[in-house]
Amino acid sequence: LSSGVCCCCAALRPRYKRLVDNIFPEDPKDGLVKADMEKLTFYAVSAPEKLDRIGAYLAERLSRDVVRHRYGYVLIAMEALDQLLMACHSQSIKPFVESFLHMVAKLLESGEPKLQVLGTNSFVKFANIEEDTPSYHRRYDFFVSRFSAMCHSCDQDPEIQTEIRIAGIRGIQGVVRKTVNDELRATIWEPQHMDKIVPSLLFNMQKIEDVDSRIGPPSSPTGGEKDENPAVLAENCFRELLGRATYGNMNNAVRPVFAHLDHHRLWDPNEFAVSCFKIIMYSIQAQYSHHVIQEILGHLDARKRDSPRVRAGIIQVLLEAVAIAAKGSIGPTVLEVFNTLLKHLRISVDFELGDRRSSAGSATFSTSSKESDERIVQNAIIQTIGFFGSNLPDYQRSEIMMFIMGKVPVFGITSQSLDTSHLGDLGTRRIQIMLLRSLLMVTSGYKATAITNALPAPFLDPLLSPSLMEDSELRQLVLEVLHNLIDRHDNRAKLRGIRIIPDVSDLKIKRDKISRQDVSFMKKHGQQLYRHIYLGCKEDDNVQKNFELLYTSLALITIELANEEVVIDLIRLAIALQDIAIINEDNLPMFNRCGVMALVAAYLNFLSQMIAVPAFCQHVSKVIETRSLEAPYFLPETIFKDKCNLPKSLEKHEKNLFFLTNKIAESLGGSGYSVERLSVPYVPQVTDEDRLSRRKSIVDTVSIQVDILPGNHMEDKTDNTEEITFEALKKAIDNNGLEEQEKEKRRLVIEKFQKAPFEEIAAQCETKANLLHDRLAQILELTIRPPPSPSGTMTITAGHAHYQSVPVYEMKFPDLCVY
Repeated sequence: LSSGVCCCCAALRPRYKRLVDNIFPEDPKDGLVKADMEKLTFYAVSAPEKLDRIGAYLAERLSRDVVRHRYGYVLIAMEALDQLLMACHSQSIKPFVESFLHMVAKLLESGEPKLQVLGTNSFVKFANIEEDTPSYHRRYDFFVSRFSAMCHSCDQDPEIQTEIRIAGIRGIQGVVRKTVNDELRATIWEPQHMDKIVPSLLFNMQKIEDVDSRIGPPSSPTGGEKDENPAVLAENCFRELLGRATYGNMNNAVRPVFAHLDHHRLWDPNEFAVSCFKIIMYSIQAQYSHHVIQEILGHLDARKRDSPRVRAGIIQVLLEAVAIAAKGSIGPTVLEVFNTLLKHLRISVDFELGDRRSSAGSATFSTSSKESDERIVQNAIIQTIGFFGSNLPDYQRSEIMMFIMGKVPVFGITSQSLDTSHLGDLGTRRIQIMLLRSLLMVTSGYKATAITNALPAPFLDPLLSPSLMEDSELRQLVLEVLHNLIDRHDNRAKLRGIRIIPDVSDLKIKRDKISRQDVSFMKKHGQQLYRHIYLGCKEDDNVQKNFELLYTSLALITIELANEEVVIDLIRLAIALQDIAIINEDNLPMFNRCGVMALVAAYLNFLSQMIAVPAFCQHVSKVIETRSLEAPYFLPETIFKDKCNLPKSLEKHEKNLFFLTNKIAESLGGSGYSVERLSVPYVPQVTDEDRLSRRKSIVDTVSIQVDILPGNHMEDKTDNTEEITFEALKKAIDNNGLEEQEKEKRRLVIEKFQKAPFEEIAAQCETKANLLHDRLAQILELTIRPPPSPSGTMTITAGHAHYQSVPVYEMKFPDLCVY
């Protein structure tokens, strides 16, 4: 007999042993004796209490056959075990399972690949069996360790290596399935198990050559794999593992991924790392996404001293993760993500500047290389911030906009939560630029129904502060952010580039009726917007892009926020900008002066066509036509060319080259506009932003044309009947310096404009205008006799010095009107 006992002794053996012995043929090549196997199965089902003895005896025979290398009988024993497992599901199967697992362990411990594969196949079949009751004592520590070791097989034969690795992966998959269906499934999620399972799967998921290729050639798919590939199988198992993870064990499954990527240096390049975390984010339940993001942020903190490319690789992985998580539930990690990224942005700038300082005397190549690597980190952070923010819901995006804006360092304020005190001016500027770039990406595509939602006061004030910085790039970024928030109908692309538009209707501008909320916003904050546009035009480092963005700002305000009152304010602002170039109190370069003139021409051309007042359009068109013939450098198409001949001065230009307030007032007044305020020149407000932004104080350069102080009447001035020309006034302003008394008077006037109610200012201005009217009438009666003419009218010119412009008053008889 195959059992090795005589016939007499065999007759005295227990029945279950005789039934087991009968299933083994004399020649193992004949395979399992099916008839006797059916008898053994029937006996096991009829007497389940004998299952444990049947299992123990089969295990004894299998162990003996393994030692004797009788692999044919080993195959028969495992086949019998499999059939018994599939047939018996009673509670008495528990002891039998212990014998089965012991036999599987024996096979896995053997050095024979075929036996390892055989044991794995049997274990997988067992894993798919749903047991009636859970096992409270069974553990799979050995199988986790053994299957994980098989996943790293480095057999010299590529086919055998692939076969063993596939068996190890399938074994891990079986362990996962068996344990998660058990009430004690939490044991598989313990760190000691995850630290073996996850790296084993990742090792086989790598698409590049195996890291241990020095031991043997890389594995490749062959026909013997039965169309199975270790990488594909490992990825499926990894997805299944993550899909079964719950709130309490999610972190244990993710942390070994970081250890594997660190150990094998897979952050740079990070293609595999990105692929892994895409699998993770798409496999886990959506409500657990924030766990993964928190782990990435924590690992970024842990590796903050690593090379820039490693940090950039981690940040790019974070970008992919938040891109997926932003569409679903991201939990409480929104601000944590931004706070951590901004902190690492500061760290990167610190490293960059530190390397620059420490290597000041070393080779320039290494320095530039380090700076370039840090720029990669910074760009990755900005891209992540922007992408994450732009995918958030509107209510969260508003909070993030406020959060980022609160991090922007401002000169003169030390209470910023993003500490840049040790970075110096250069580092602070770098932080400002990068934060504004991040804010620009966050605001991209943001569409608020009411402008007050997009630009609340706590956000608008700090946003506009950098627009006063003496840095053209900062001012450009602020204007671009402003465009993102104001442009609610995607008109910005149609306005790109500063130019004279022949027919604005061709642009097909989209606009809605101005809402009450928008009107209220402009009453409260319109002067802030005008002020920053005005001061932005006075910066001497402006380039073409600055003028283009300033023009776009005016155009978007016109489209989105302009009612009749705002239109008048915008015209006053445009005339004030023109006066900047004419008077040139700030000693701007000639290019900037011509650029401002071109900006005003382009904007008034746009505005006149938008409000469609024929007389206004005619005046603007006539000035532009005259400029194209006599002063083309006052038009954007000429001044912003690479080679443009600039004039030596602007003092000798005729007034037909300028947009005149009185002409505009005549044209708009005939169309029903209230043009009284056009006679009051625009004066920007003075705030603490000038000090905080480290630019020169506007108080030193701004004077007020309309004097509203008591006791300063026209009677105190000496009568002068000779003609007062622009040249005379300019010479007087240039030659007569401001005395201390005059400065104090102007300071009081400015304070009056800031604090007094608008109605009071308007009333005092009207009183002053009446006094001026009466006095001029007296002068005309005494010194001028009108010549005979068909209309009975005569025009004279008068004026007085003010901070920027020389107003022209047209007096017509017999009714005297001041425009």
